[in-house]
Amino acid sequence: MSDVTNAANAAASQPGGVDERYMVPGLTRGLAMLAAFTAEQPALSLAELARTVGLTRSSAFRIAYTLAELGYLVRDETTKSYRLGPRILGLGFAFLASIEIVEIAQPHLVALRDRTQCSAHLAVLDGTEIVYVARHADQKALTSHIQVGSRLPAHATSMGRAILSQLSPDEVRARFKDAPLEAFSKTTAITLDDLIAQLARDRAQGCVLSRSNFERGIASVAAPVFDAEDAVIAAINITTPESTLSGDDLETRIRDAVVETAATISEWLGHPGARRSA
Repeated sequence: MSDVTNAANAAASQPGGVDERYMVPGLTRGLAMLAAFTAEQPALSLAELARTVGLTRSSAFRIAYTLAELGYLVRDETTKSYRLGPRILGLGFAFLASIEIVEIAQPHLVALRDRTQCSAHLAVLDGTEIVYVARHADQKALTSHIQVGSRLPAHATSMGRAILSQLSPDEVRARFKDAPLEAFSKTTAITLDDLIAQLARDRAQGCVLSRSNFERGIASVAAPVFDAEDAVIAAINITTPESTLSGDDLETRIRDAVVETAATISEWLGHPGARRSA
């Protein structure tokens, strides 16, 4: 018997548990049938489904037929076995989309902080600014004014550039057409043409590396985060005092860790090519 059926039976046996009057048997059996598929058993015959769910072959056939017609199962006409269908992916992506990106990213940001010994952050784009939505400070970090909710200019910061680099030039121009591009260092783009060119280089590189580009003495690496529709929805970065870096760590070991973490978070959000592009 499947975990779904077992869970329903267990809940029903508890005081205040499931009220059988409101249960829909057909739905329970259908979900139990979907739960029967595992990584070890990706394909099941009708007889195996009936046995696993505890149904007669005729009852199992009607449920399997319905699920196949709706796209949740696929029947192999050669082997006469069933597999999970593409509609299941839609359910999975809908579930992931319902979870706040911060919740998904948190453990990966903590791991990135511990791996690099640098502060790790997550930000989203709002107009021409980025908004910090998660921050995990490293123990060696100096006192910082950056907190969750802090806003910084997107055109001049590593996470802002990482997000903007994934937008079309037309969208970038539309966002900044009435916004002055303030200079924070000699590397800051202060015209739209310069910004577009800089973002093209960022996109080709796949990440943004900064040494004192926004704040003197502070180094960072940022990478974009994508959702299931291949749309950029956020960026992550690490920051650390330049004085704590050894050699080319920022451009090698730390860069690789940031890019890999961004790909992992994107993968958890359903992005199809996240791991291949890491």
